[in-house]
Amino acid sequence: MKKIKRVEQPRQRADLSILRKTLPPFLSRKHPQFKEWIGYSPRSFANMDSLHETNTIKKIMLAAAVAYERESLVDWLESRSFVI
Repeated sequence: MKKIKRVEQPRQRADLSILRKTLPPFLSRKHPQFKEWIGYSPRSFANMDSLHETNTIKKIMLAAAVAYERESLVDWLESRSFVI
């Protein structure tokens, strides 16, 4: 049986620029549509924060919740997304 070699193509990054128009300037993890807009649950994001996987996203404390700056959040999402 012959093995088929897979040729890795450079991955095309996903264009999530629509989120720049849709999201508020700062998005709190407690926002009711957080998971719908971002694709990650707030708990998963909290875990990624504690593992320092989201260090490139600018964060602020908004009342008693962590909020993410829209531009750096969308940049981070685009870096982790690709077209299949």
